[in-house]
Amino acid sequence: MPQPTFDLYRRALRLPQGKRLFSLAYALKAPYFRTVMPQVREVRANHAELSIRNWWGVHNHIGTLHAIAVCNGLEAAMGLLAEATCPDDQRWLPRGLQVRYLTKSTTDLLCVAETDPEQWAGEAPYDVDIRVKAVRTDGEVAVEGIIPVYVSAKKPR
Repeated sequence: MPQPTFDLYRRALRLPQGKRLFSLAYALKAPYFRTVMPQVREVRANHAELSIRNWWGVHNHIGTLHAIAVCNGLEAAMGLLAEATCPDDQRWLPRGLQVRYLTKSTTDLLCVAETDPEQWAGEAPYDVDIRVKAVRTDGEVAVEGIIPVYVSAKKPR
């Protein structure tokens, strides 16, 4: 059985404008994502993609996407991947965020999170390093990094 967020995503895909409705619900569930209003593009095991807009409300003093806004987009993508990939009898918790800023974020960004299936095959507890990147519309990677996630067994109810 999938994690609740991934289950909701799969059900939303059956609706007209399903990805759009899911994106709104996801941003409302995690209030700090509302500033970047992620638009979910794809969610599956070991992969998630969403886009964030380059608008004045998330600009820094030089008129580009603020570094923390980009990190919000990357964390949103990581969370979707974890929900789609983490075994049902386990739970996940991010342990940090390690990113490198490679160039200015001057356009909308595609935020991508990726893992390999074998990273989730351990017996809990274990760690998973989720690879993340933010790609500009011209294809240049603006930010890349790792979000380490701690995976543990769910406590019985």
